[in-house]
Amino acid sequence: MIDQVFPLPGRFRTGLPRDIAELSRLLTSGRRERSSSYLGKPTLLSAYLRYFLPWNIFRLSRLLSSVPLELKAHDAVNDLGSGPLTLVISLWLCRPDLRTIPLEFRCLDKTQAILEAGKKLFAALTADSTCPWTIRTIRGELHSSHNKAGLSVEIKGKPASLSAVVNVYNELFWNFPPHDKDRIGHFAENQARLLSSLTENTGYIFVMEPGIPRSGEFISLLRTGLLNEGRSPIAPCTHSAVCPLPGGRSDINTKMKWCHFAFDTEDAPKELHKLSASAKIPKERAVLSFLLSGPEALPKPMSKTIHGKPIKDIVEKIRVISDSFPVGGISSRDPSACSIGDARFPSGDWGRYGCCEKGLVLVTGNRKSLEGVPSGALTELALDGKRDAKSGALVAELI
Repeated sequence: MIDQVFPLPGRFRTGLPRDIAELSRLLTSGRRERSSSYLGKPTLLSAYLRYFLPWNIFRLSRLLSSVPLELKAHDAVNDLGSGPLTLVISLWLCRPDLRTIPLEFRCLDKTQAILEAGKKLFAALTADSTCPWTIRTIRGELHSSHNKAGLSVEIKGKPASLSAVVNVYNELFWNFPPHDKDRIGHFAENQARLLSSLTENTGYIFVMEPGIPRSGEFISLLRTGLLNEGRSPIAPCTHSAVCPLPGGRSDINTKMKWCHFAFDTEDAPKELHKLSASAKIPKERAVLSFLLSGPEALPKPMSKTIHGKPIKDIVEKIRVISDSFPVGGISSRDPSACSIGDARFPSGDWGRYGCCEKGLVLVTGNRKSLEGVPSGALTELALDGKRDAKSGALVAELI
């Protein structure tokens, strides 16, 4: 469809992998060289539409098809930093239940060319159907100052039922000094207030960022800010207690210092994999950090304190947040088990980290059983008070 709406002459197609690689550089190591209107350049816009847009839709659709997000007729959606209407296109693709509901999308971006490209793509996508969605494009942007929150333009209309920011905040806080926790903290608090002010009291706030440590740290801080605004996390959190994975902290001795989720890309289109390989940016896995907040408060943390003696059968909802890794080994005292702190892991056991109301959890079991609880899965397991000495995580055994 992208090729149909934006045909690329053959003489330019041979340079597409090079353009994709250059845009990738400008989005990462070459950020300081990038102009504010970089997507207004035809070669970079073409590279974005053919590589970054499909991969963003792939990640976003995978997520939005699973999160508990409900919209009703005549709801308004704020899409801040919309790009080529990535959120709108993803919702149409992965949520067929919304295709018959009249919705108003207010898509804001600082580059008019990318908004117009998105409108053309969405028109092509919905050409064979009756689309009840209204798309309003607005040229504007989020303020990037850590002590100032707002938009460069007013969004007119009623408060939104959903305010979404996808792959935007990492560009705004990237130049903050990595060790300046106060600056990114103030930035997150201000953005929480802004998003809350743009969203009706019964509405949702959705933020998704690349699954890198600084994004995980920002998401955790934003979560705290939204809690202060009376908006509790719905996903991926299973609780509204203190986040056990704040990211960027040197006092947490664990492999999992930030909350992020990864899944393989085997079911992505072959053409997209081929283009990615030719640009020397293959994607075997898609990684993201996200937060969905809503109006309904989650249950307050229960007083399940674990004292000196283990308390059996404390069942917790646990969100799995890591790949699996070996935890078992050979002990000189016992050839069938390896002792790690209070916990003892049989040789051959594997583990995945998870998050629950009580904090970080190490879910253990044999490798085959752990395949049934991949990154992002929600499960209920019992805690008995044992901890892993390396990470300090509570241990839950998957039987």
